[in-house]
Amino acid sequence: MLRKLGVGALLMTVMSMSTGAQDGRTVIANASRAMGAENLTSLTYSGTAANGNFGQSRSIAGPLQMTAITTYTRSIDLNQPASRAFGPTMPPTIAGAPVPQPGNFNQNITPANMAWAQQLQVWVTPWGFLKGAAANNATVRSERVGGTTYNVVTWSPAQKAPSGQSYRVVGYINPQNMVDRVETWVEHPVAGDLHVDTAYSNYQDFGGLKIPTRIVQKQAEIESFTATITSASANPANIVELLTPPPPAPGRGGAPGAVGGGPPAPPQVASEKLAEGVYRITGGYVALAIEFRDHIVVLESGQSEARGLAVLAEARKVIPNKPIRYVLNTHPHFDHASGLAAAASEGITIITHENNRAFLEKALGGPRTLVGDNLAKANVKPKFETVGEKRVLTDATRTVELYHVQNLAHTDGMVVALLPKERILFTADFNAPAMGQAPSPFIATLVQNLDRLKLDFDTHVLVHAPNPDRLQTKADLLALAARVGQTN
Repeated sequence: MLRKLGVGALLMTVMSMSTGAQDGRTVIANASRAMGAENLTSLTYSGTAANGNFGQSRSIAGPLQMTAITTYTRSIDLNQPASRAFGPTMPPTIAGAPVPQPGNFNQNITPANMAWAQQLQVWVTPWGFLKGAAANNATVRSERVGGTTYNVVTWSPAQKAPSGQSYRVVGYINPQNMVDRVETWVEHPVAGDLHVDTAYSNYQDFGGLKIPTRIVQKQAEIESFTATITSASANPANIVELLTPPPPAPGRGGAPGAVGGGPPAPPQVASEKLAEGVYRITGGYVALAIEFRDHIVVLESGQSEARGLAVLAEARKVIPNKPIRYVLNTHPHFDHASGLAAAASEGITIITHENNRAFLEKALGGPRTLVGDNLAKANVKPKFETVGEKRVLTDATRTVELYHVQNLAHTDGMVVALLPKERILFTADFNAPAMGQAPSPFIATLVQNLDRLKLDFDTHVLVHAPNPDRLQTKADLLALAARVGQTN
């Protein structure tokens, strides 16, 4: 009897699974039919758009400064898969920032570039989502959201995250069988499992193909891309031409190709002694290792986990037998925050401006199932302390003063460090311009703050080292600030 019951239960389970699979196929087929996508292999659409500076905004938690794409065109080949989006741009005008200049938006995704961070932009479109769902054993469930009952379809692509976990793509299909929203998650050095959510609305019929005329994408719940679509066509005969970028301008290289092979080589690290117990760590984003009586303070953790680990190792090498107590995050832009996970994984306290804490605490303290980095493996809660307008780190042997840079258009969470005894100023993103370019107005803002605070120094250490590398001076900084008024 027990054996018969077991077989019967197994049969019921198989039947249930088959029914669920059939339901999934039916939901996908119905949506494909309603959207006119049953025989869709490619499409192109145009309108206007805006692209946000996610990870580089004045307030790291948003809203973002949006660069207008005045004529936006995107073409997608669902079979390859491949995509090309382009259009002329005009950045926003921001008081205290460099004068915006027209530019060009270019996004090219090819089959050779299989990184999920790139490929997801194909698969989170309504048409890519349905094609992926049909090919990848999608599951379906019913969920009521905001008064609407959705068929929620979930599937996973063949790619795996660095941690070995599968990615997930989740789409919400409304009662009219339109794809309302698609979400996925991708590994990110700061945000961990970065949530990417794309909403589609105001569908219209373009030659039998249903196209959402309004597209809004959010990353970490922050609006980072919008588009208004005014024209579209299915299966364009010239799809190959549409996907082909123009040749690079004479004398200039094209965009870099996809990177293959193994992991990148470890970052090169070197250090030089600036004063007793003060070392400048080079070989990437510049850091300072500063010796206190019973611990070490590191200013800046670098642009990646690898760089962060290398900086910490070099700090321990030049100042042996003392623990690292603090790592200063000069500001939260992702190129300056991507090494913080290395510090957090070792239980080192991160100091940042109070405007940055909530975002960084949530980002570094959230799920990291996809990343596979040291912080994910350590399973520790990152520790933070903050700077308001001023904070002093001091003991009997050393003093480091931390100051907030007020009224800076670049970021509202910038901190600079002064070693008053050694007369060393440490800053990020106030570097000299490239040859032939005007200096940034940000430099004038820095000097105004230094004057207001009556800070004096001889040596200026920049996170972005000049090329060729050399120590900067107060005179160098003041000369750049004088040029700002002449050229801006």
